[in-house]
Amino acid sequence: MQLFYNPDINVQTQSFVFDKEESRHIIKVLRKTTGDKIYVTNGLGSLFTTEISLASDSKCSVKIMGEKKTDPLPFHLHLAVAPTKMNDRYEWFLEKATEIGVSEITPLICDRSERTQVKIERFEKIVVSAMKQSNQYFLPKLNEAKSFKEFTKMEFGGQKFIAHCEETQKRSLKNELSKGIDVTILIGPEGDFTEKEIALAFEKSFIPVSLGETRLRTETAALVACHSVIFTNE
Repeated sequence: MQLFYNPDINVQTQSFVFDKEESRHIIKVLRKTTGDKIYVTNGLGSLFTTEISLASDSKCSVKIMGEKKTDPLPFHLHLAVAPTKMNDRYEWFLEKATEIGVSEITPLICDRSERTQVKIERFEKIVVSAMKQSNQYFLPKLNEAKSFKEFTKMEFGGQKFIAHCEETQKRSLKNELSKGIDVTILIGPEGDFTEKEIALAFEKSFIPVSLGETRLRTETAALVACHSVIFTNE
């Protein structure tokens, strides 16, 4: 199934028009024509079945024929992950985490972060594309970047973890996770969190955890953590 995305449609919407880029893709690339079915999600759990009423490669119009709602996951997974030095590695993380089922992502600016500026608009496009490619109907929430100190001041429900590489007492993430519980996990930059950041997280009730015996890259650690939570909830 080829899935499209429109954040503005809801149960009251009767028809809408795709933008020029999507219209060209539908008519020129997919070779759809009047009367053909197009599947669209609003990223809020709804799948809309639509029918092409005007097959124009600059202004493809559709009418909504039906809606199917999907229940959200029984837990919320929030990953706060430091931007990587190479931007393509962070983009890879965004894509794969979306495919696996992350709920929310916050770029986390840490003391040892080599990249402190991120292009949220570019990241949003990657997340939308990954949602469509994996035929999911919930779009993960992508937040603006926050400093470590600012982020840890926020209130979070459920379980809270910080994954780091320091030789201190840590628990295994897979052994700490509970099914059906919201989870927030902090993943640091290539140089890891500083001792000060780890101590601050501990003060804010984040539990220090290990993701395994090997030292992982930032984006790999984030994917391991994401998969661990999803696997626990299967």
